[in-house]
Amino acid sequence: MPKLKVRVFIICFTLFSSVCFAQVSSIQNIQARKIQSLNGKWNYIVDPYENGFYDYRHQPYDQSKTGTGGFFDDKEQKDKSELIEYDFDGSPQMNVPGDWNSQSEKLELYEGTIWLRRKFNAQPEKGKRYFVYFAAVNYEAHVYLNGKKLGTHKGGFTPFQFEVTGKLKAGNNSLIVKADNTRKPDEIPTVNTDWWNYGGITRDVYLAELPEHFIADYKMQLEKGSNNSISFSLKLADSFAGQDVSVTIPELNLKKDYKTDNEGKISEVFIWNNLTLWSPENPKLYTINIKSANENIEDKIGFRTIEVQGDSILLNGKSVFFRGISMHDENPLLQGRLRSQGDMRMMLQWAKDLNCNYVRLAHYPHNEEMIRLADEMGLLVWAEVPVYWTISWENPVTYANAKQQLTDLISRDKNRASVVVWSIGNETPLSAPRLSFMSNLAETARSLDDTRLVAAALEVHREGNTMILNDPLGEKIDLVSFNEYAGWYFGGVPSEITKYNFNIKYNKPVVITEFGGDALGGFHADENTRWSEEYQEALYKNQLIMLGKIPALRGIIPWILTDFRSPRRQHPVYQNFWNRKGLMSETGKKKKAYFVLKNFYDQMQAKYK
Repeated sequence: MPKLKVRVFIICFTLFSSVCFAQVSSIQNIQARKIQSLNGKWNYIVDPYENGFYDYRHQPYDQSKTGTGGFFDDKEQKDKSELIEYDFDGSPQMNVPGDWNSQSEKLELYEGTIWLRRKFNAQPEKGKRYFVYFAAVNYEAHVYLNGKKLGTHKGGFTPFQFEVTGKLKAGNNSLIVKADNTRKPDEIPTVNTDWWNYGGITRDVYLAELPEHFIADYKMQLEKGSNNSISFSLKLADSFAGQDVSVTIPELNLKKDYKTDNEGKISEVFIWNNLTLWSPENPKLYTINIKSANENIEDKIGFRTIEVQGDSILLNGKSVFFRGISMHDENPLLQGRLRSQGDMRMMLQWAKDLNCNYVRLAHYPHNEEMIRLADEMGLLVWAEVPVYWTISWENPVTYANAKQQLTDLISRDKNRASVVVWSIGNETPLSAPRLSFMSNLAETARSLDDTRLVAAALEVHREGNTMILNDPLGEKIDLVSFNEYAGWYFGGVPSEITKYNFNIKYNKPVVITEFGGDALGGFHADENTRWSEEYQEALYKNQLIMLGKIPALRGIIPWILTDFRSPRRQHPVYQNFWNRKGLMSETGKKKKAYFVLKNFYDQMQAKYK
């Protein structure tokens, strides 16, 4: 086995048996490298009993003495007497990237294991290093190349890779993924969520060819609180010293030359005046070139500052109001995950049409392309990990998983100017173990990136007509950010919710991360009739009156831009497996509440010019 020269995280845990797996930290800006797309048609086998993974004694084939016997062997019938109970060549195909739920009617509600195989041609060269890169697989992925296991990854929304240098064949190769989206209590997220559990290889797959001493990671951003101090750091995939590296921004006539140190790293802060700062009004991106002896990486990076001062949020030193909306990584018009840049651009443009300057990409890391589009289109981003509802707070393996997903999110998106908030979770219940778990995540986020805000979507509790926010996690984060559903889950009909007041413990900017209610698009009645557009419209009108009582209100992120699919929502008339809190229906039609929010955002834009 060739020696791995990149940083490796080893995670071991015991759940009835001992399991270990390794994850190589993902390559920064994979699309700027020399890559071969492995997207396209993959053969698949549905395996609800995991016959292709375990023998009849329920022992994993890939841990047996021979390491063979599973579907990953990808056997072909050569002897007519040989017993083979699977056949990838004769199996159906699905599109990758893509979830399986939307590609086969019988798989719409399927949760479990599916094997996917792609054959591809490669011509590996000496002196090069090769990696198989997955932008996301939901949820647990076991990856095999030519019958040999490369490794395992957990987490449905973050990238991972495995080095295949020395494992690739010249000519035809077989890449097999065992994808399992089974919900489990100790995973992140846990068994209980309010979104569709789309399984499969949901994002791009690449074979990357890289030089021996390649640039694994880099960061270029403004220092915290400064509009002209640029922090630049870089690390090679190994500890190769003396590598010449240059950084140029042609538009600024900026050129810097470096040599890597004994750890294969570069780190410098330098002053550069007259930068045009990135903002939603002017999403300025500079073309950056990073060159070494064997690589020339191009990126587009914006520079901006974000900070909290008292009860204000300052973007580039100027007070800003977050005119936000939440969204899932789902296309309401065409079932399944967002598949293409066109899908993503459509969703972000719908947010801009609402006059948003901010989007909450809930409740998990969205596609990297989505973040890059937000950079380009001028939308601030709340980026989140799926620490959602009731997690196994006292399980150290669960925490390690959450920490790794947060680390991977920050590593991937740290150069994106649009990302201004790292969110460590949503609606987590109060307890001492939960506070420790979440506080440690907040500390991790700050240690990895101190230039952005750290937040979480908290919950309020009520005493009479007062909503109280005194969650001790509020001490650890930068925003008083919380969800409340007055007028839907409590508080009576919409006209009655203006009776509520707020008691907020912390002197920080207040951002309402969720509010709203369901409306079936096209269903009209009076404003006290649940599920009608008029009810939702009245709810929004009265929410804005109620929230106007908060002096430190600096943003709202209503739930949600469009209706989305959820197995929890089962009313046969009004829901039918759809969460109907969208301001737009599943056909893209605007509901009446949409125009209430649009009018409010027009007012806020004028106020915060």
